Amino acid sequence: MTGSRWDDPVVLAGTRRMLEERARLLAQGEGTVGWKLGFGAPTWLEKFGLAGPLVGFLPTSRVTTSGAHVSCEGWVNPVAEPEIALYLGIDVDDPDLAGEAIAAVGPAIELADVDTPPEDIGEVLAGNIFHRGVVLGAPRPFEGSVAGMRARITKSGSVVADTQELEALTGGIASILGHVAGLLLAVGERLRVGDVVIAGSVVPPIPVQPGDHVTFELAPLPPISVRV
Repeated sequence: MTGSRWDDPVVLAGTRRMLEERARLLAQGEGTVGWKLGFGAPTWLEKFGLAGPLVGFLPTSRVTTSGAHVSCEGWVNPVAEPEIALYLGIDVDDPDLAGEAIAAVGPAIELADVDTPPEDIGEVLAGNIFHRGVVLGAPRPFEGSVAGMRARITKSGSVVADTQELEALTGGIASILGHVAGLLLAVGERLRVGDVVIAGSVVPPIPVQPGDHVTFELAPLPPISVRV
C-alpha cells in the first residue's frame, strides 16, 4: 500500500465499513466518545505499507472508570495498551492544523482482543481494530508537547515499562492527529470538539489473562488501572 495518507483504497474501504458499524450502533442508541488508533507502530506500518495508523471508534458503553473490572474470560488474545488520550477543544477542518485542536491530554488503557490474525486490513477495520474497552483518566491542559511526562506501567505489581519516550512507537501526537483528521475527512467524517482520541500504545501491547491488574501512571497525572 503506497501513496498519500488518505488515498489507499483498502484503508478507505475498511474505514467506511468501520463507520457503517458505528452508524448502526448510533442508530440503536449507542454513543461514542471519539476515536482510537491502531497498527501505528513502525513494524506494522512497514508490514502493511501503511502511511499512518488505522482509525476506529470508541463506543460509550465500553468506556469504564479507573479500577473497574473488565472480564477477558473467553477472549482469544487479550492485551492492554497504555495510551495518551487527546481531548479536542475545536473542530478540525484542516489536517495540517490538527495539533492546534488538542486542548488536554491524559492517560488511557485500551483493552483489545486480537481474535483473528491481523492480516486483512479491511476485516481488522470492520471489527473496529479489536477494541473491547477503554479506561480514561483525568486530563490536564496540553502545553504543546508531552516532553517531561513519564509513563510507568505495572502488571499485577511488576513493572512492565518506565519510559519518557512517549512518542517512539506512535509518532508525534500532532502529526498522527493530522493523519486521523485527513482520513476521516476523506470518508465524509471529521474530528469534532469534545472528541477523545486515544493515540496508540506507548509501549508494545501487554498480554493479559484473567486476574491480572494493569496500572498506568502518566506522570505527573494520577495513575489509572483496570482489572481483567
